Amino acid sequence: MQCSPLRFQRYPELTGRFVVVQLQMPHKNVGLNGSHPPLKPPCYFLPARLSSRKFVLNSICRDQRHGIGVNRRELMQVGFSALAGIGLNQLLPRSGRAAAPAGDPAPRAKSILLILLSGGLSHHDSFDMKLQAPAEIRGEFTGINTSVPGLQICEHLPRLAERMETLALVRSMAHREYNHLPGVHQVLTGALAPNTTGSDLDRVASRKDWPCYGAALEYLRPRRDGIPSGVALPTHLVEGPLNWPGQNAGCLGAQYDPWQIRQDPNSPNFREESLSLPAGFTLDQVSARRSLLTEINVQRSRLETLADRGQFSEKQHLALDMLTSGKVAQAFEIGRETDEMRERYGRHTFGQSLLLARRLLQAGVPIVQANMGIVQTWDTHVDNFGRLKDALLPPLDRGIAALLDDLKTQGMLDETLVVITGEFGRTPRISTLPGSSIPGRDHWPNVFTAAFAGAGVQGGQAIGRSDDIGAYPVTRTYSLEDVGATVYSSLGIDPSTEVRDQIGRPIPLNRGEPIAPLFTGVEV
Repeated sequence: MQCSPLRFQRYPELTGRFVVVQLQMPHKNVGLNGSHPPLKPPCYFLPARLSSRKFVLNSICRDQRHGIGVNRRELMQVGFSALAGIGLNQLLPRSGRAAAPAGDPAPRAKSILLILLSGGLSHHDSFDMKLQAPAEIRGEFTGINTSVPGLQICEHLPRLAERMETLALVRSMAHREYNHLPGVHQVLTGALAPNTTGSDLDRVASRKDWPCYGAALEYLRPRRDGIPSGVALPTHLVEGPLNWPGQNAGCLGAQYDPWQIRQDPNSPNFREESLSLPAGFTLDQVSARRSLLTEINVQRSRLETLADRGQFSEKQHLALDMLTSGKVAQAFEIGRETDEMRERYGRHTFGQSLLLARRLLQAGVPIVQANMGIVQTWDTHVDNFGRLKDALLPPLDRGIAALLDDLKTQGMLDETLVVITGEFGRTPRISTLPGSSIPGRDHWPNVFTAAFAGAGVQGGQAIGRSDDIGAYPVTRTYSLEDVGATVYSSLGIDPSTEVRDQIGRPIPLNRGEPIAPLFTGVEV
């Protein structure tokens, strides 16, 4: 099928590098980066060197950074690509356990701590204040100087202000998703949610989701030492019928799901029951019963036809490994910490969750997700300033400051990438919901701030800039997909690594680009 080049009337910046081709078959409209109007169908972007070839394409890859615009399925339809002048190494996604590609930040992280501010932290009232804006934009808080000259943050984050030389702020984060569930999916997986239409009821967790970071790591680097690749705490993100997507292995299958903790580590009765031995049992007895369990499962497999029986067996052995290794079980004994240390983090759920996260990282768990509250904790439609001032910012400030100090003291910060973000920011203009008299801010994904520390991150910098009212970026935009690429690259994993879902279909792990200025200190 012949491709006919079109003129670049709307896209002059692409002249010489790409051409637009039109195929003689109906296809969906696609605009470049979503920032330009779509061309008349059916049109696609291809590198100029391919414009004279004949191709049959099935669809265009959604990723705006895809330089060629064909995915693996389309490549199979192209056929003998080498005859058309395309080397397979130029088109095929990298697969398996490849290291980060050349040019990406050198991998330094042994572990990742993702601190999730579920609901969406107001950037105006925390890390990107607009003190010169009108009152309806500026809000009630004032800024304070930090340890970095010229860099200010909110007055209710005094401890983090003192440690700003350790933190890097990315103030030009943005995406297009206004709803919580697909937004959180992006935070936890570094990928767009597979279903981006319809209501939140259509976006609940499913086995079509992309895998979370811990699940992907377990898939690529499976371990058999009794230590899980991922642990999430202290709560599962669920509200009524809405089970937040991105918390598990998604399309990879349940056998790669991370360990989920559902208890408050600030509770005086906190203990992880699933890692505790039954009364009267010893480790030797548990080890002896492993062989018995194996034999029972062999017999059971002859009788059962349940699809997940293999996954259940895998989880049984993992639980036994955790019990008998003792490393993870001891990490949950948070009472071993001194009263002084526990007070330093703060005797609240935020602080003790971060302390438990540090203990799990110290025990060797490579990916820890610490949820700062239940779903929508930071969703301040109502009483934005009261909730931030009294209930949210002070404990977060105390807990993260103690964590950063503790990781430094333990010699862990250089090998631990800390990521702090919500799924989006809040609206520039303060508003009041119908029936309420207390002002708040609504969802705003068009610009927000994420904070990073450790594993080679150059602290003391603010990357990117929003406009005068904190509504849109005025510098290069970074996405949550880019955060995902940063996470994977820091671990030495090529973000474009190809994984396969439960029925063997190839999917790219991530479509983002690492946020290089975090490590270089130089903005592009």
